[in-house]
Amino acid sequence: MSAQPVSFYEQLPLPTIDRPFGIHLWPIFSKAFEAVVGYPAEDFRFVPGETPMSTLKETSIFIVIYYTIIFGGRELMRNRQPFKLQSLFLIHNFYLTVISGLLLALFIEQLLPTVARGGVFHAICDVKGGWTQPLVVLYYLNYLTKYLELLDTCFLFLKKKPLTFLHCYHHGATALLCYTQLIGSTAVSWVPITLNLTVHVVMYWYYFQSARGIRIWWKEWITRLQILQFIIDLGFVYFASWTYFTSTYWDWLPNMGKCAGEEFAAISGICILSSYLLLFLSFYAATYSRKDKKGSTTRKTLRRMSQAPLPDPADIAHHKAQGDARSTSVKSNGTVRSRKA
Repeated sequence: MSAQPVSFYEQLPLPTIDRPFGIHLWPIFSKAFEAVVGYPAEDFRFVPGETPMSTLKETSIFIVIYYTIIFGGRELMRNRQPFKLQSLFLIHNFYLTVISGLLLALFIEQLLPTVARGGVFHAICDVKGGWTQPLVVLYYLNYLTKYLELLDTCFLFLKKKPLTFLHCYHHGATALLCYTQLIGSTAVSWVPITLNLTVHVVMYWYYFQSARGIRIWWKEWITRLQILQFIIDLGFVYFASWTYFTSTYWDWLPNMGKCAGEEFAAISGICILSSYLLLFLSFYAATYSRKDKKGSTTRKTLRRMSQAPLPDPADIAHHKAQGDARSTSVKSNGTVRSRKA
């Protein structure tokens, strides 16, 4: 019997659980990876102390350099005119949009079959679910993008924009967070990472369009999306940490069993993500709150926590000099009045 002809629709690359985008992205990615580093992505192994940027010393040095550059750059720009840098800013936001989108698609391709067949707990707590070799490749590449994102702050000081505590802290802490989760082999890492990539696709696309002069009404929703991201992150991270610590030390408490990851990584993840949620909630309340029931004091306090520019030594010295001048003027006027009297 002759084989039945394949219909046009059967030839189309239709989405499936194993191929959510209709085609397999990983082989294409692996070839591109090999073209850059000289070996396919399947051969990559994250080895602390051997893989670039895989030690606390390297990460710490880079973060110190980051803060040195941005604060030193602010001083260098103090008496200079701001740079426009529109073309570079457009390119920066466009490539971060593309990188975030590609990584997100690769994560989805790897995780959808795992979650669909093994369940959520398997995906966030089992090494075979959330710490597979392809996922480690993506974790590492996502970690490296955090250093590219540090250029965001360079654009700020070159344009003479304020350096806010929220922005500077968030960028430095995120590089450290990704490092701790890589070293700590936390299987739940994919939850914060995929949500963060989703936010970054939206955020950097917004900045790209804004730099083109296109007005977008949904800027406030980016912050809302970031806050929702941290709430979901913490729900998963708290759960994974709870079931790990209770099953390890207090098995008489309710738990779901063992969960992959190191203790220091769990603690650092909880602390850093919790601080993000607090700061972004403060930023949102200070920036978008329509009504302040407690008056301006609350708003000023919230801005002081997140939105206000970081202390500038030159401004502090300037305000101190003005204060001393006013004090001298008052004393002088007081003396004159007393003499006239």
